[in-house]
Amino acid sequence: MFKRILVAVDCESTTAHQVLAEAQDMALAHQADLQLVHVLSPVSLGYLDPSYMTLDGALNTINPQNYEAHLATWEEIKQRTQDRLNADLTAARRQGIATTATQLVGDPGKALCALARDWSADLLVVGRRGILGLGEMILGSVSNYVLHHAPCAVLVVQGGKIQA
Repeated sequence: MFKRILVAVDCESTTAHQVLAEAQDMALAHQADLQLVHVLSPVSLGYLDPSYMTLDGALNTINPQNYEAHLATWEEIKQRTQDRLNADLTAARRQGIATTATQLVGDPGKALCALARDWSADLLVVGRRGILGLGEMILGSVSNYVLHHAPCAVLVVQGGKIQA
């Protein structure tokens, strides 16, 4: 029986709605608490740490205008995903599900597993985008990482299909 269900909400994927719907169904069936989490990954969004060093050991030269644009875009992404997370939170609560939401920054797989451990989740629900082969090897797979490292049961939702 699941009492604490952690849901990885990927605001950019096509399976996000299906992942959330599966998690809500599970929460209603088990009368479980739901925690929605979105993990912002600067590297996967194309935002590398601007404080890197150059080969000669000196700090790189960053154009202040580019840096400001970078920060503004980052804040815009954070706000857009937080708004989406808040909308999902409201929708789950309207169904009578005790729900909380959080947004983290970091490596998605590691952040999800750490939160599942810290929150004592019974089930972690994630989506799978279907990246295979070389793309998966280069980009990594959050669902694959979670399957191998989560401290609880994992439900993987792929485009309307469920994979255990």
